Amino acid sequence: MFVVDANVFIYSLNRACDEHIACRTLIERWRSQTTPWYSTWGILYEVLRVATHPRVFRKPLTAGAIWDFMASVMASPSFAILVEGPRHADVVHSTLAEVEGLRGNLLHDAHTAILMREHGIRRIYTRDTDFHRFPFLEVIDPLRAST
Repeated sequence: MFVVDANVFIYSLNRACDEHIACRTLIERWRSQTTPWYSTWGILYEVLRVATHPRVFRKPLTAGAIWDFMASVMASPSFAILVEGPRHADVVHSTLAEVEGLRGNLLHDAHTAILMREHGIRRIYTRDTDFHRFPFLEVIDPLRAST
C-alpha cells in the first residue's frame, strides 16, 4: 500500500520533462497491479492546478485533458482515494503536536501525511522532500528507487 503524490502524476503528464517516461511507466505499472495504491482529492486538485498553470508548463494542459488522464487512473481496480474518517480530528491533533513547524504551504503536505497516518499507510512516492518531516512516513523518490 502506498500513496502517489502530485509531482509523480505531473511528471507523467508533462512530456517535455526528463522525468516523464520514468513516471509515466510507473503510473502504468501501478494501474495494472493488484496491490492497493492511493492518492487524495487534494493531490488530484494539485495536479489540475499545476498542469494547467502557464508559469509551470510552457504549454499548459487543459483541465479536461488532465481529468481524462486522472479518470483512467481512478478506473484502476486497485486505486482508491483517501478521505477523512471518524479519527481524522484526533490524527490531526497528534500530528500537529508531534511535527514542529507545520505552517503555510507545508499544511498541504501535512494533510496528505495525516490522511496516510489515519489509514495506516506509511509509504509515499514523491520527489517532494518536505515529506521527510513526517517521521511516520517512508518517503520514496520514484526516480531513485527500483519499484
